[in-house]
Amino acid sequence: MIFLIDYDRTRGKLESILSFDDAQRDEAEDARLQKELTLHRQGITREIVLLQAADEAALRETHRRYFEDIGTLAETDALAATR
Repeated sequence: MIFLIDYDRTRGKLESILSFDDAQRDEAEDARLQKELTLHRQGITREIVLLQAADEAALRETHRRYFEDIGTLAETDALAATR
């Protein structure tokens, strides 16, 4: 699956996530470009990315920063460092 992520870095907040089948890569790329252009016209700066993963659960595991708040990430990283 392909996931289109709209992430606000300054707020550490996931704004939206859309999923596409692997066969819809062109549509996913078009959607990414349209999202970036729309936000740019509005003067909004956000991180817009396409990521590929087997499913959303795998994506949430490999790209935690898009789904967890800063405090949770810091706590998890601090615990991992002590192990």
